[in-house]
Amino acid sequence: MGKRTVHRWTAPVLASLLLLGGCGLFGQDEAVKEIDPPQNTSYVKDGQALEEATKGKEGAKEEAKATETVKRELYLIDKNGYVVPQTVELPKTQAVAKQVLEYLVEDGPVSNMLPNGFRAVIPAGTTVLGTKLEKDGTLIADFSPEFKQYKPEDEKRILQAIAWTLTQFDNIKRVKIRINGYDQEVMPVNKTPIQDGVSRADGINMEAGGVPDITNTHPVTVYFVAQQGETTYYVPVTRRVSNQEKDDIAAAVHELIQGPEHGSGIVGVFQPDAKLLDKPKYEDGQVTLNFNEGIFGSNKKNVISDVVLNSLVLSLTEQSGVESVTITVNGKADLVTEDGKPLTKPVARPQNVNTGAF
Repeated sequence: MGKRTVHRWTAPVLASLLLLGGCGLFGQDEAVKEIDPPQNTSYVKDGQALEEATKGKEGAKEEAKATETVKRELYLIDKNGYVVPQTVELPKTQAVAKQVLEYLVEDGPVSNMLPNGFRAVIPAGTTVLGTKLEKDGTLIADFSPEFKQYKPEDEKRILQAIAWTLTQFDNIKRVKIRINGYDQEVMPVNKTPIQDGVSRADGINMEAGGVPDITNTHPVTVYFVAQQGETTYYVPVTRRVSNQEKDDIAAAVHELIQGPEHGSGIVGVFQPDAKLLDKPKYEDGQVTLNFNEGIFGSNKKNVISDVVLNSLVLSLTEQSGVESVTITVNGKADLVTEDGKPLTKPVARPQNVNTGAF
């Protein structure tokens, strides 16, 4: 693994991140299955008035349906080559799996909403022939032959983008690939094995360099930070940690403090002197972390930055069973957020990530 950057932020750089850190993380929750609201009923005596009223309501209803949208996460490729979630507004539909795949196609409907510095992942001209959800949560995605026309270096990015985009829906656990109706045991260019399907457990933006024996490791996914213009966004990175590390929560915190690899284009937001004073406590989906004062990273006492808080919450709730995070410093829960609000309640993971406009 390349040498990881230890960030001792200069005042202007840290101030910039602190100002931008909260931008675009928390989005409105959306259920996978939406139900149309009940329509009000009105009565008129005159037949012509009834016909006109009905036409008017139907027109208004069709117009409302045409403009109704819902937030979805699309995993796209950023300027540094990372697969990154971006939350966008898509037209509401019942065929949600097929729709999000269509919005991953280059030169497709996503073209007019791509954030600056981002590109879609599935080769241009690819048609999504269909999707099928099995009882075990496996989603079968069938693509046209144009799916094969990608650069070798994009193969794993394509798999990760498809798997992570589809598994935002709770009932989809794993994805299998078909091309023109035929099951694929390997990807068509670099022959990455996919016969058992791909899932979030396979990781994203994998870093395995420097690991002497990968068979004695397991994956942990953490979120670092990148910037595009004046916007900060969060980048998931999967690292391999030793099987001797039994506490994945502590391992994730350690990786966040270590920071990203040098020259990666992403940055860490923790001060190198930040550390846990106690083992993480886990109870009923809630994790409690007790840090030293290095967690503050500024001269403002008891203030935790948005980027630090967001990176922690996103990283830890990526783990199975973790639903929220509580932070204390030297055993005291008297922290405040950047806008001065007391951090008195556990912080839960948002439904949508990177919701800010570019």
